[in-house]
Amino acid sequence: MKRIKNLILGAGLSGISCAYYLEDDYLILEKDSTPGGYCRTIPNREYVWDYAGHFYHFRTEKYKKLFTGLVDEKQIIRQKKNTKIFYKNKLIDYPFQTNIYELEKEEFIECLYDLYFRDTKEDYDNFLDMLYAKFGKAITEKFLRPYNEKLYAVDLHKLDKDAMGRFFPYADFKQVMESMGDKVKKTYNDEFMYLKKGTGYFIDKLFEQIDRRRVRLNTKVKKIDRKNKYVETDEGEKINYENLISSVPFNHFLEMLDETAQNERAEQLSYNKVLVLNLGFDRPSPRYKKEHWVYFPDKSLNFYRIGFYNNILMQDKLSVYVEIGFPKETKEIDEQVELEKALVGMKKVGIIDDGLKLVDKNILIMDPAYVHIEEEERIVRCMKEFEKDNIYMLGRYGRWTYNCMEDCMQLADDLVSRLKDE
Repeated sequence: MKRIKNLILGAGLSGISCAYYLEDDYLILEKDSTPGGYCRTIPNREYVWDYAGHFYHFRTEKYKKLFTGLVDEKQIIRQKKNTKIFYKNKLIDYPFQTNIYELEKEEFIECLYDLYFRDTKEDYDNFLDMLYAKFGKAITEKFLRPYNEKLYAVDLHKLDKDAMGRFFPYADFKQVMESMGDKVKKTYNDEFMYLKKGTGYFIDKLFEQIDRRRVRLNTKVKKIDRKNKYVETDEGEKINYENLISSVPFNHFLEMLDETAQNERAEQLSYNKVLVLNLGFDRPSPRYKKEHWVYFPDKSLNFYRIGFYNNILMQDKLSVYVEIGFPKETKEIDEQVELEKALVGMKKVGIIDDGLKLVDKNILIMDPAYVHIEEEERIVRCMKEFEKDNIYMLGRYGRWTYNCMEDCMQLADDLVSRLKDE
């Protein structure tokens, strides 16, 4: 039986980053035929499409230098974020809570009144409770509640109050008032970088830095025996490990353990599925000329967000990703029906008209897509329990959390430092 010091499950950004920092003595097992996970770019001659929008924004100079050092500078596009909310046939600036002054006068006063006289408290029971307590009834019910219900496809009472962590754009009464004087607090991705060849270009460049001989594609793990420290592939091969590093979705990882208690934990984990429609048209949008992505809280529309690749890439022909959320229990998604609904909705909000022709498309399902943070402490305790057996979880899905690509790189870097110190 083959023995590996560091066995990595998954060749997405987290798994590749881990191998990059380990430098040697590792083996990556990846079930797909290509690396990259959800950070891949879809091959297409005319349009640049990803697995939904993945954009680069760095807080840490170390990982920014890694990014800019690997990619061709001519491939980098730098943008100041232009995001809107489609609300009552009007585009207002995102986030909603700091831009309520753009609403009609009566709605603005209603939002401001409810924000000022909201029932504040220090502890929140759940995500929805937090929204009402922090932002008041009007802001919550006009945007925050309907949008997040579409996004997460779940009852918001079930989500942890900190389900989105630092990525949620909080704003108190003072910040809302300051926003009317252009003293807007910046969000984490006010400025971002993208690549002319798509997000996958960086992943490919990073993948080139690791030893290709230590990567096995088209290799699916069906069982993990943590007591005897080996994994078994779908072809029956057993591989011993000293350290097991998993970036596969945590629910799938638990199922691989083939332990009754862990299977029950996997069933308890909640998440949504997202249908992504990558659509290419023959001409520009008649209305959306500069927006990078737009949020849609209106529940008569099946999509919750649409991103404009052509505006980000400064190209002419309309190229978009359309995101539609579904509960995890959804067994079958009729892609053609949802596409037709989306096209009707896109016409309704002015993205397309009768003059635009859909000339190409790519449809995919992200499963899981957004994980539902319900009992974060319980998940953290579970992962600490695994670390006693030299099992480490990495990445957005491996750690079952909400983070960005830079976080995935940093978590991999930090884990490798720990392992080298031990």
